[in-house]
Amino acid sequence: MSDRASVLGGCGGVGRASRWSAPSSRRIVAVAVLAVVALVCVVPMARLAVVALVPGGTPDLAAFVDRLMRPATVRAAVATLDTALFGAVAAMAIGVPFAVATAVTDLPGRRVLSFLAILPLMIAPQVTALAWLHLFGPSSTLLHLFGLAPPAGTPNPMLGRDGIILLYGVQHAPIVFVTLRAGLVGVPRDLAEAARACGARPWRVLATIVLPVVRPHLVAAFALAFVSGVGNFGIPAFLGLPVGYLTLTTLIYQKISSFGPSVLPEVAALSMIIAATALVGAAVRATALPDRGPRLRSGPPVRFALGHGRSIAAVIAWGAITVMLVVPAAALVATSLVPAFGVPLGVDTVTLGNFIEVLVRQASTGRAFLNSLMLSGGAAVILAVFAVPLGWVVERAPPRAAAAIREVVDLPYAVPGIVVAIACILLFLRPLPLIGSLYGTMWILLLAYLMRFLALAAKPVGTAIAAIPGDLEEAAAASGAGPIRRLATIVAPLAAASAAAGALLVFMSAFNELTVSALLWSSGRETIGVVLFGLEEAGLGTEAAAVAVTSLVVVIGVLAGVDRLGRRLPPGVLPWR
Repeated sequence: MSDRASVLGGCGGVGRASRWSAPSSRRIVAVAVLAVVALVCVVPMARLAVVALVPGGTPDLAAFVDRLMRPATVRAAVATLDTALFGAVAAMAIGVPFAVATAVTDLPGRRVLSFLAILPLMIAPQVTALAWLHLFGPSSTLLHLFGLAPPAGTPNPMLGRDGIILLYGVQHAPIVFVTLRAGLVGVPRDLAEAARACGARPWRVLATIVLPVVRPHLVAAFALAFVSGVGNFGIPAFLGLPVGYLTLTTLIYQKISSFGPSVLPEVAALSMIIAATALVGAAVRATALPDRGPRLRSGPPVRFALGHGRSIAAVIAWGAITVMLVVPAAALVATSLVPAFGVPLGVDTVTLGNFIEVLVRQASTGRAFLNSLMLSGGAAVILAVFAVPLGWVVERAPPRAAAAIREVVDLPYAVPGIVVAIACILLFLRPLPLIGSLYGTMWILLLAYLMRFLALAAKPVGTAIAAIPGDLEEAAAASGAGPIRRLATIVAPLAAASAAAGALLVFMSAFNELTVSALLWSSGRETIGVVLFGLEEAGLGTEAAAVAVTSLVVVIGVLAGVDRLGRRLPPGVLPWR
C-alpha cells in the first residue's frame, strides 16, 4: 500500500451490525456501490495491464521485455530504486526518533510536535522541493540576508541524487512517524515496568523490549517509505530533471511530453513496473502489519520519564522541526518577496509584486487556482457523499468480502499517481459511446482525482460507521424502516463529521496535486501544481515561490480545519491525534 493510503488505513473498521443477506433494497445499494468501485478502481488498472502486455490484441512479452531493457529505462530504474532505498533509510532516521519521543516519553509539547511532524506529508512534494531549492544555492534570498550565500556560479547542492534522497527523507518521515507511533502507543506499560523492576535502564528497555515488540511496524514503515519514493514525481521533477537525473516517473513524464500518445505502450510498460514495485511494497507492509491483525494492548501505554534530559530533548526536537519546516518555508517566503533572484531582501526591496502578478495579472495562474478549487472541491464533495454508502456496504459485508473491497478501493491510491494518470489516458483517449473522448477535458482530471483519492474519503467514514452500535439499525428495522431509510436517517447523520473530515483530506491532497495533473492537463485546464512546475521550469522562481506560498497557506488552513474536527471524530481518523 502507498505512503498516505497505508498511513491513513483502508476504508473500514471492526464489527458488523447485520448480515450480508439483506432485503433487496440493500442488495440494490450494494450492487450499485460495487459497480462504481469497479469502474473507478478496477477498469483503469485493467486497461493499463492490457496495453502493456497485450498491445495488439495478443500477448507480446518479448516487446514488453524489450521496452524494459532499454538503456534509458535501466538507468531510470536503478536511480528509482537507489533514491527510494536511501530515502527510506533517511525517513527512518528522522521518523523513528520523533515517534519514540512523542509516543513513549514525557517530552513537552508532544501534541504540537506530532502535528508538525506529520505536516510534510500534507505538503505537496513540489512545494517541498521548491522551498529547499530556494534555501540553498548562490541565489538564496534567505542566505543573502545573513551573508551566508555561496559564491555566484556555485551549483545548488539540492540538485541531483543527494538532494532527492534528502527530501525523500523529509517528505516521507511522517509515514514512518505515524506507522511506528501507532504501534508504540499500543505497547502496555506492564512490559516496561517488569523490566525496570529487574534493574534495566530506560534506554535498554526501549532497545530490548519496546522496539522489538513494534518490529512489524518498523518493517511496515520502511516498506511504505520505500514505495512512496518509487512513486514520487514532484521531488525528482524539480531536483532531477534540471540536471538530467531521471527516475521512472520523470522518464514517463519526459516521454509523454516529448512524443505524446505514440509512446503509450512504452510508458504503460514502465507504469506496470512502478505499479508492481508499489504492490510488492504494499504486500510487505500487509504481511508485517495486517490491518485486521491482533493488537497487543493491556492497560495504559508505556511511558518513560526523561528527567533532566527533558529540556534537552525538547530543544533537539524543536530544532529538527525548525530545520525541516520553518527554515525552508522562510526561504520560500523570502524569495516570493523580492522582485528577482539575486536582489537582497530589505525594506527598500520587499514587494508583493510577485503575488499580484500571479494572482491578479496572469490569467493562467488565476485560472489554475480556480480549476484546482473546482476540481479538488468537486472531488471532495462527491467522494464524501459516496463514502457513506460505500462504508455501509463494507462494514455490513462478511469479513472476507469486506477485506477484498477495501483492497480494491485502495488500489488507485496504493499505486503511484503517475500510473493512475497513464491508466486514465489509455481509458479515455479514444471516444466513448455517448460522451466521446474525455482526454484534454476537465472531466478526465476530475475522474482521475476520484480514482486517486477515494481511499482517503472512505477511511474516516468507514471508521465512524464501524463504531455505530448495531442496536440502532436493528431497532429501526424492528420499527419497519428499510435499509435505505436506515442508511439515510441513522448511518449518514452519525457519519457526517467523519465524511466532512474525509472531504477536507481529499481537498487538501488534490488542491496541490501534480503527479496526475502533469500528464492530464491541457491548455486552459491548468492546475496549481502544473503552473508551479511551469513557472520554475521557465526560470520565474520568484513567481513560482509566490504560488507555492499561497498554496501552502491554503493547505495549512484546511489542515487546521481538519484538526478542529478531530474532537468529534472516532479515534484513529486523524493520525496525529
